[in-house]
Amino acid sequence: MPFGINANKMEFRLDCRRYSLPFRAPVRTARGAWPVREGLYVRVERPDGSAGFGEASPLPIPGAESPEDDEAFCRSLGGEVDGQVLGRVPGRLCSLRYALRCAIGGARAPRHGNLGVAALLPAGRSALADAPPKADAGFRVFKWKVGVGAADDEMALFDDLIGALPAGSRFRLDANGAWDPRTAKRWLDRCSERPVEFVEQPVAADSRGAEDQLRGLSGDYPVPIALDESIGGDRDIGGWIDAGWAGYFVIKPALLGDAPDTLARLAAAKARVVFSSSLETAIGAQAALREAFAWPGDTPALGFGVWPLFSDATFDGPTAVPFLRSEDVERINPEAAWNAAS
Repeated sequence: MPFGINANKMEFRLDCRRYSLPFRAPVRTARGAWPVREGLYVRVERPDGSAGFGEASPLPIPGAESPEDDEAFCRSLGGEVDGQVLGRVPGRLCSLRYALRCAIGGARAPRHGNLGVAALLPAGRSALADAPPKADAGFRVFKWKVGVGAADDEMALFDDLIGALPAGSRFRLDANGAWDPRTAKRWLDRCSERPVEFVEQPVAADSRGAEDQLRGLSGDYPVPIALDESIGGDRDIGGWIDAGWAGYFVIKPALLGDAPDTLARLAAAKARVVFSSSLETAIGAQAALREAFAWPGDTPALGFGVWPLFSDATFDGPTAVPFLRSEDVERINPEAAWNAAS
């Protein structure tokens, strides 16, 4: 459906399908191993017979939105909806609201023809073997998960990693909130003399005094800090905008319930935004990448260098390459993933 058409008065047939997909290898983070991605696909059929797709892919956080919650609400709608259904989705089901918005609405016109992509490196020593081939393929921005092992070991390994890559390579260190304040300061001090683009979520978002700690670290060290877990939803992002946050915002569109409004606020604030994957499948990847290509400001390398990701490649987004074109995004076929999930 062309962007701009008012869908509020249109009626749609709604269907949904759960998926549970093993990763090619468990994803290792500071929270432990993550072996399987679970989520929900939604499909709406329009009066003209065309179909739209969306993906609800909430992160597996205890007590938060879950695929079970999303499916239960979709089933409660009875298979017939209109564009006003977005206003009836419970506030906590942000990922589902975004999925329905994508399925019902249309894509915005891209403002960029191509965008750089950051390569995702595995945690620990495996990065030493994984990074050089990616550099040979043309990547120059690398995201490395830290906070998985002992800080001293990872610091030494980081120097080895820098030495293994071409001059001009830049790094994004993602701690996933694993460091205590003392460890965060040690790392930020060390990073000030190394090619680090930013450090992502150095302390846990739910730790005591986390917001003050993040502001303090941001003001005390030259290396920028990026917020990830601290901006789990639209309201969190608005709070940091109002507080004048000067670092980066790692934006995962699939987790935002009101993505258009939130992205418009970020753009008006001239915020530094890095668009990133939430390890969604092809359907969610297409929607999230469309947001990145429509972003009106400067767009640092995308955090979408994650594929191939799943054991079944049917569900992968675009293969990780140093530069992604807008036509690569439009080439994704959401119906293939929908059919494969049956």
